[in-house]
Amino acid sequence: MSSAPYNVDRLLLLLLVYRTGSLSAAADELALSTSAVSQQISKLEREVGLPLVVRHPKGMRLTDAGVKLSTYAMTIDNALTAARNDMSAFAQLERGEVRIATFPTFAASVMPKVLQHFHDLHPEVDVTVKSYRLDRIQEALERREVDLATLWDYPWTPIDQEIPVRTTLLKEPTKLLIPTSHPLARRRVIKLEEVADDPWITRSSHPVASVLGRICHEAGFDPRIVFEANDYQELLGMVSAGLGVAIAPSLAVRSHGSDVKVVSIRGNPAPRRIVLSQLPERVPSPAVLALVRSFRKVSSSKEWHS
Repeated sequence: MSSAPYNVDRLLLLLLVYRTGSLSAAADELALSTSAVSQQISKLEREVGLPLVVRHPKGMRLTDAGVKLSTYAMTIDNALTAARNDMSAFAQLERGEVRIATFPTFAASVMPKVLQHFHDLHPEVDVTVKSYRLDRIQEALERREVDLATLWDYPWTPIDQEIPVRTTLLKEPTKLLIPTSHPLARRRVIKLEEVADDPWITRSSHPVASVLGRICHEAGFDPRIVFEANDYQELLGMVSAGLGVAIAPSLAVRSHGSDVKVVSIRGNPAPRRIVLSQLPERVPSPAVLALVRSFRKVSSSKEWHS
């Protein structure tokens, strides 16, 4: 095996083949011929000293070594993207712009108040906000696509240590959602065991489903799931129709309709921590520091702590 370093362009080409699933798709994306891409992959295989791609009449697949090398290429791609974004930020030091990544329930509740507070004080600074899933938010930070990010975690699944927490904004309680026709609808606080026999509605392939399983198990029962919703709107609709009960983070159900009662769960199980994060190696601009102050000011309001 050669001791010379691998060619970065060829590593990134392998990553593109991995992501697109074929040599021809990678070639199309780069406006190259499939033969040219194949030749470059062959050169990379000679550099590595191992087969990376298995070609067959119906297409190709990456070998185990090819898949593993693609993960290293992904790290390189992220680092190069971060470098470009950092250099762009240095080149546009006076741009007066802050970029934020956040998640949907925060974007629909707290974020508008943060932006309003900030723009009242600094109308000349542009703020761009992108709403993502949690894993995409972490990626946006690592790739320096954003200056700040709001993320969430639970005690049993803390945020990756490589994503430093700048400040905790909220400890968001998990709420119980019941139809207004439910016998317990007049209560403000309910023990989870009191609805153990009810049919349950949850989110499909969503963290709230694992939260439900965990807190019900701790309460001594397994929930009987009758419906898996794609989003909180569906979930609320099912509860509103009286088809079952559900749980959700409080920010997700601030607008819940008159046929749904949102009540506290005794003991406040599974509070969700919402944090503001910024990579430490980036020197914050005055605009970023001012926006951090707006986050802290707005999130400290009693409006979000109930």
